[in-house]
Amino acid sequence: MKIAVVCANGRAGRLVVKEAVERGLDVTAVVREDNQSVAPHVIKKDLYDLTKEDLAGFDVVVDAFGAWAPEDLPGHSTSLKHLCDILSGTDIRLCIVGGAGSLYVNKEHTLCVADGADFPEIFKPLASAMAKALSELRERHDVKWTYISPAGDFQAEGERTGQYILGGEELILNEKGESIISYADYAIAMVDEITKGNHIQQRISVVRK
Repeated sequence: MKIAVVCANGRAGRLVVKEAVERGLDVTAVVREDNQSVAPHVIKKDLYDLTKEDLAGFDVVVDAFGAWAPEDLPGHSTSLKHLCDILSGTDIRLCIVGGAGSLYVNKEHTLCVADGADFPEIFKPLASAMAKALSELRERHDVKWTYISPAGDFQAEGERTGQYILGGEELILNEKGESIISYADYAIAMVDEITKGNHIQQRISVVRK
């Protein structure tokens, strides 16, 4: 299986590459600058310069784009739109490293994590930008996308336990009542979805078991 990881030098991207390589997938890292991952192949290009030809022949493209600075937040929408446009009408799957703020906290799907009174104010602009990108993605019926939301507490330096619980649109908790997952366990879930998943045009979520 051939996969391309876009923004492979990011914290999530590097771990997805590592997990995929260790499982024997044929991995290409798409990076703007020198590759810091263990991918055997590299495309050195800005995400916005990628073309349909660059991504032809892959089975799955992973979008690991991340932006936190206020001026860069619109990139969540524009970068995802660009990838969708160049994958439109193809059989190439697009798996997106998503956010947790847009997960629903009621069965009516009218309230999200980011709507909670205890949601940190500092993260609201990011959650809003990622929710907007997801909303726009839901309108793309021409792309085989899967959006994977992490747990509320997404830990970059967290341990790799090798276990997780798969959820859907609603925030789920583990047996300890936690919404937590490490980047390493998230990478396991991402590669599982790449190799075995069939959640086409769906948002799924993961939490540490």
